[in-house]
Amino acid sequence: MSYNHIMDHFPPLRLLVCFEAFARHGSMRETAAQMNVSQPAISQAIKTLEEYIGTTLLDRRRKPASLTEEGEMLARSVREGLSQIRATISDIRAAQAGRELQITVACTLGIATYWLMPRLPQFYALHPEITVNVQAPPTDLPILSPDIDLALRYGAQNWRDGHNEKLFDEVVCPVGAPKLIDTLRASGTPIWSAPLIHVRNPHTQHWAGWEAYLAAKGMPAPKQSGHSFNNYVQAMQAALDGRGLMLGWRSITAGAINDGTLRPLADLAHNFGTAYYISSWKTPTQNTRSFINWIKTVA
Repeated sequence: MSYNHIMDHFPPLRLLVCFEAFARHGSMRETAAQMNVSQPAISQAIKTLEEYIGTTLLDRRRKPASLTEEGEMLARSVREGLSQIRATISDIRAAQAGRELQITVACTLGIATYWLMPRLPQFYALHPEITVNVQAPPTDLPILSPDIDLALRYGAQNWRDGHNEKLFDEVVCPVGAPKLIDTLRASGTPIWSAPLIHVRNPHTQHWAGWEAYLAAKGMPAPKQSGHSFNNYVQAMQAALDGRGLMLGWRSITAGAINDGTLRPLADLAHNFGTAYYISSWKTPTQNTRSFINWIKTVA
C-alpha cells in the first residue's frame, strides 16, 4: 500500500488531538481551555472528524454530549497512539542528551588495551558525567568519521583530516620475560639468534617489525622464524609467557616494564621518528576538548 493511499484515509492529526482531549475531559469548555482555543473551534474539529470518518462520534442528544460506541473505540485507539508517540519522543530526547555526554575514541587494539583503558578511571574521576566509548578498528588504522570524535594515531603526522596534536614520541625496545632475558644473557645469545615474537598481518605494515629494527641497529637479520601473531595483544601474552622477545612499543609494554613482568634491553631502544597523536575535528565539543586536555596531560 502506497504512502499517499494511507494518508488519504488518515484524518489530520489536529482533529485527532482535539477529539482525544475532549474524550479525556468530557467537556467542550475544559477542552477549549486546555488547548487555548474557542469552544466552537473544538466542536467544529469534532464535526469535521466525524465527516472524515463517516460516522457519529458524539451523542449530542445528551447534555453534556457523550461519546458514542464508535467514539469510545476511536478514543481508546487515539489515546494509546498519542501516548506511544509521547513516550517515543521522550526516549529520543533522552538518547540525544546521552549522546551529547558521550565521546567516541578510535585507536588500535594494543593502545586501547595497554595504554588508554588503564588510564580512563583518572578521566572519569575528573568528569564522571562523560562516557568514553573506545573503538578499535579491524584495519588498525583509526580514522575520524561522523561517528568518531577522536582518534589516537601512530605515525609521522601525515594525515590530512582533522586537527592533530602530538602526545608522545613512540620508542621501540626489545622486551622479554625476566627469566628469558637472564637465560639469553647468560648464554651470550645475540638478539638476532634469540626466539622472536612477530606481529604480522596486512593491517600492521605501518609498524616496523624485527627485520626493520635489526637493520636500523646494524644487526643481521633474524636467524629463526619465531612466533607470529596478528595483533599486539596476542604477542604481548606470548612475551609474558616467556615464548620469545617482543619488539616492545612504549605505548604497549610500558606498564608491564613498570610492574616487572617484562624486562627491556634498554641499551637497544630505538626511535624511528614516529609518535602518537590525538586527532580531532577542528571544532570539537566542550566535552571532547576536556578529554583532549586530559589526555595531553597524562601523555
